[in-house]
Amino acid sequence: CSPLQDSDDIEDVSLFDADDDLSKRSKKSKIRHPVASFFHLFFRVSAIVVYLLCELLTSSFIACMVTIILLLSCDFWAVKNVTGRLMVGLRWWNQVDDDGRSHWVFEARKVSAQGSKNSSEAESRIFWLGLITCPMIWVIFAFSALFSFKVKWLAVVVMGVVLQGANLYGYIRCKVGSRKNLTSMATNYLGKQFLRQ
Repeated sequence: CSPLQDSDDIEDVSLFDADDDLSKRSKKSKIRHPVASFFHLFFRVSAIVVYLLCELLTSSFIACMVTIILLLSCDFWAVKNVTGRLMVGLRWWNQVDDDGRSHWVFEARKVSAQGSKNSSEAESRIFWLGLITCPMIWVIFAFSALFSFKVKWLAVVVMGVVLQGANLYGYIRCKVGSRKNLTSMATNYLGKQFLRQ
């Protein structure tokens, strides 16, 4: 570099690029909220395990049902109010205005000026993996209970699908944006494809 170059053109480069890449990777993969990550999966997996092992452990349907619904309720609350905000910076809620009308609010954390988010890649993977996989398992349980004619278990399984599906829907809406954004994105994409042809 010549000494006459502008300071804007000069880039500060480390002599040990491999060390920088390693430190960047370890920062991205580090779990910043281990307790939130644990409870994000604990209630979900516990409800599934209790459902699978319930008939083996006890003959009381009521005790099993109450335990599973309590675990699902704790999961719904924890994911909606704590882990989504901490792990991926997303949250959703229902707001009632002065006229008594209900509005759903879907919010995502803004990216900082440096372009970095507060959540790590490892936490994001844990969050989305748990959020998507567990409702799919409950849907499989629903079909299994329906086709094996276990009608009493169908109510419990439907609660699992509804509670975990609601969180999944809410966080997908937070991540993707409002329906208007979705339709405008689809319209723009289709318009560009049409013009290219």
